[in-house]
Amino acid sequence: MFVLVSLVSLEGEKMIFLILLLLFLTPCVSGTFVVNVTQTSYQAEENQNITLEWTFSTRRETSLRSISTICQLLTETRTYFMFHLHQGVESPESQDPEFAGRVQWDKDVLTEGRLTLHVSRLRTNDSGFYVCDILVTPDGSNSRRCWLNVTAATHWNKPETPNTGRRGRIGLYSAFALVSVLLALCVCVLLNFRRQAASEQGSDSASGPTEAL
Repeated sequence: MFVLVSLVSLEGEKMIFLILLLLFLTPCVSGTFVVNVTQTSYQAEENQNITLEWTFSTRRETSLRSISTICQLLTETRTYFMFHLHQGVESPESQDPEFAGRVQWDKDVLTEGRLTLHVSRLRTNDSGFYVCDILVTPDGSNSRRCWLNVTAATHWNKPETPNTGRRGRIGLYSAFALVSVLLALCVCVLLNFRRQAASEQGSDSASGPTEAL
């Protein structure tokens, strides 16, 4: 049985359509029709993509037109309609704007008993219970839910971009300091050499008159 939560928040034609769909699907409930979730809970960060999957019992002759589904996000504040498939055809007009352009489904695996929904660019307010009510005519309908927790993206663990400009300046400063030290060393050696030459010249001048005597 399809369970539509918070219908009060819907207005106009959308509300009427979903009520009629509920009334249409109610007699199709079958105790032998089984729906399961691949995972009961998911964990992700905002801006990431995630794949949610439901499985259900099918027969070999199950056609795409015999499958309908309504998928909703249940939060503490309200219900969002994430995905609606009516007789194998997607109905984006019943999708809440929060999920517009962010939900894709795998058409090829649906008749195999797999409802796969790819949700992109996750937001923290995407956290909550995801319920998919699946109807396969004439087998019946059933639903299962899973939990998704979306946390804020962490930036502290991102690798730092190498600062090549700063490294270049450090290298330039190091080279300049090395050249300065070498120049100072050369000046010291030159001054020392001149002192020794002057000292030797003074010694020669003092010894000259003594030898003449």
